[in-house]
Amino acid sequence: MDKIRLGIIGVGNMGAGHLKYVADGLCPRIEVTAVSDIVPEKLKRASEIYPSVKCFEDTDAMLDSGLIDAALIAVPHYDHPTYAIKCFERGIHVMTEKPAGVYTRQVREMNDAAKKAGVTFAIMFNQRSNPIFAKAREIVQSGQLGELKRLVWIITNWYRTQSYYDSGSWRATWNGEGGGVLLNQAPHNLDLWQWIFGMPRRIRAFCAYGKYHNVAIEDDVTIYGEYENGAVATFITTTGEAPGTNRLEISGDRGKIVLENGTLKWTKLKVPEREFCFTSESGFACPETEYEEFTAEEPDGHPILLNNFADAILDGAPLIAPGYEGLNSLSISNAAYLSSWTDGWADIPVSEELFEKHLNELRMNEKKTH
Repeated sequence: MDKIRLGIIGVGNMGAGHLKYVADGLCPRIEVTAVSDIVPEKLKRASEIYPSVKCFEDTDAMLDSGLIDAALIAVPHYDHPTYAIKCFERGIHVMTEKPAGVYTRQVREMNDAAKKAGVTFAIMFNQRSNPIFAKAREIVQSGQLGELKRLVWIITNWYRTQSYYDSGSWRATWNGEGGGVLLNQAPHNLDLWQWIFGMPRRIRAFCAYGKYHNVAIEDDVTIYGEYENGAVATFITTTGEAPGTNRLEISGDRGKIVLENGTLKWTKLKVPEREFCFTSESGFACPETEYEEFTAEEPDGHPILLNNFADAILDGAPLIAPGYEGLNSLSISNAAYLSSWTDGWADIPVSEELFEKHLNELRMNEKKTH
C-alpha cells in the first residue's frame, strides 16, 4: 500500500479545508475515498472539491463501507471521542481535530480504546510543526535553560467579532462547543505550553463569561499554574482585544527565551543565576550574558501533520502529535474551568466527577433558556 484511503467525518470549514489540501496535491500519500456529513449541502460542496469522493449522510455506513483505512474527525467537540471510538472498534486509524474532547473522562476512554485497537492515533496540533516552537522545546527539554522558573504567555490575538459567534447555533454554547476560547481557539497554545514546559500540578484560573460578547461561554481568561519544582506559569488569552499580542517568555536558571513575531530570542547566562546570586559580592550585579536568535517562517502545519499521519501508518514514522497527548491540554483547560467555577485551586488530574457536575448544570440551564 503506497497511499492511505482517508474518510473525513464532517466536511464543514475544517473538514473541507483538509479535503482541499489533498485535492490540491499537498498530501501525495493520501487519497480521500469517502466523506460523511449530516448536511447534504456540505456533501455537495465536498464532491465539487474532490469529484471522485463517495459521500455518506450516515457516518456508520461510511465506517462499515470498506472504503477507508483511516478517518479524520472534524465535527463539534463533544463528538470527537464518540467517532474516534467507533473507528477504533473497526480497526480504523484516526486523526482527530482539536480539542481531544470536552471533558477528560471521555478522552481517557478514547485513549484506552485506541490502545486496545493498536492503530495509529494522531491529533491535529499543527502548531507543533512550527520550527520556532520546536526550537523552544529543544532548548527547554534538553536542560539548556537549567532549572525552569517561569512561563508567561500572552496570547490575545484570537480576536473575534459578535458576527463570528452568531455564525452557527453550536458556537459559543456549553451544549455545542463545551466552552469558549479555551476549547476553540487556545487548545493549540495549551498544548504547546505543556509540550514545551511540562504539565503543572495545580491551576488557579479566572474566566470571564460573556465579558466582550453576547455569549454564555468564556471570552477572557487568566490562568496561573504551579509546578512540583516551584516553577510557575501564567497564561492570558481572550477573543476581545485588538490589536492582540502573541508573546511567550520562558525563564530558567541559565537564561531566558522569548518567542514573538516569528523570532526566538535566547539570552544565555554565563553563570547560572542561583550560583551567581550567592557568590557575587555586589548587591546590584547581574550575570554576564550571551545572545542568540532563531528565525523561521511559520509553515501551514495542517498538510504537514496529514503527511506525518500517512507516514506513520505506511512506514511507522513517529507522530508529531500523538492523539493520546490531547488529554494533557484538555486537563489544563478542565482544571481552569473548575477553578473558575469553584473559585479555588484545581488539581491536575482534575476531579472528573466535580467537573462534569458543573458542566452539566451549565448545559441544562442553557437548554432552559433556549
